[in-house]
Amino acid sequence: MAKRGGFQGGMPGNMNNLMKQAQRMQRQMEEMQAELETKTVEATAGGEMVRVVVTGKKEIVEIELKPEVVDPDDIEMLQDLIVAATNEALRKADEMVNSQMGSLTGGLNLGGLNGLF
Repeated sequence: MAKRGGFQGGMPGNMNNLMKQAQRMQRQMEEMQAELETKTVEATAGGEMVRVVVTGKKEIVEIELKPEVVDPDDIEMLQDLIVAATNEALRKADEMVNSQMGSLTGGLNLGGLNGLF
């Protein structure tokens, strides 16, 4: 008598359906990765004297400095503002990725998957 609804070894379920779901999720993740390459977030520091734009793939695509923030006698302040704006933009990019991942996975906690993006 054959077992119904399973595989040898007692694995229940429809493996073909599971594979289709995994392939669909892989396609959706690839589409999301491509979309994240085009989406950007920006952050400012120093009262908008420094602006940094980052893609969803965490690539810096633009840094804008207002002329009045460039003080040859205080390069350290400018460096600090650039670092602050960059870190904030990267944090926003993480939020954007996590939000999109949450919509794709339906809120499943998949651990460190966002490191793939």
